[in-house]
Order: sequence, then structure tokens, then C-alpha cells
Amino acid sequence: MRYPEQLIAIMREDLTANGVEETRTPEAVDAAVAPGSGTVLMIVNSVCGCAAGKARPGVVKALLESEVKPDRAVTVFAGADVEAVARVRELLVGFPPSSPAFAIFQDGNPVYMMHRFQIEGRNAEAISNDLKNAFAQYGVKSIQ
Repeated sequence: MRYPEQLIAIMREDLTANGVEETRTPEAVDAAVAPGSGTVLMIVNSVCGCAAGKARPGVVKALLESEVKPDRAVTVFAGADVEAVARVRELLVGFPPSSPAFAIFQDGNPVYMMHRFQIEGRNAEAISNDLKNAFAQYGVKSIQ
């Protein structure tokens, strides 16, 4: 059973209002992280408390403040975009499923993953700092 859209709309907006694109279908996921797509941050959004108080604020802070960013930031919503999340998990070969989570793909290949266990028990600032470091390692765009 999927989460009702009226329940999660505001949780989606936490990201989309800050420039993150939704990928709600497997086809949209494939297009976003296709070979040649550059560096893509994939955010697996969730209804849990650690997503609300830590993951979403942390990633937004990182995207707004980092000097180096991925080419694109996209998202799927666990429990709502069921097929899209399943596709992301298929693409994350070698990484166990997690929500919330952050993954960085370079030209279609996963190169970085932050799992739920790395989000829980930490604050948004610490998560943001880890993501900024990952962006510095894997991102390609500097803020002008």
C-alpha cells in the first residue's frame, strides 16, 4: 500500500522547493542516472522522523551551501514511488536498501552511499558536512 499523496506532499516539497527533481517512475530514474548523465545525487526520501529532522534539512543545506555540487539532484519517495524506488535499489549494486538514503552516481555508476544508519542519531549539520565532502570528491560544478 502506498502512502496517500496528501500525507507526503509537504515532505516532497521540502526537496522540490529547493531544486531537487522528482523521478517517480523507473523510466525517470533510468533517464536521470543514465550513462553520460554526469554526477547525480539520488535522494531516497521517507516519512520517518530521521528524514524530516535530519536527512531533508541536511541535504538541502549541503545543496545550498556547497561550493561543489552534483550536476543534478533527484529524488524518489519510499512508500510512494514504489517502482521508482525499486529501480534505484536495482541500480545500487552492492549497497543494501535504505530509506532515507543518499547515493551519488557518476555516469550511471553508484560511487557513494549514505545509509539510514549514517543518518539516525546525527544532526542535519553533520549530515550536510558529510554530503559536502562527498560533493567535493565526486561533484563537478562550482558555484559562480
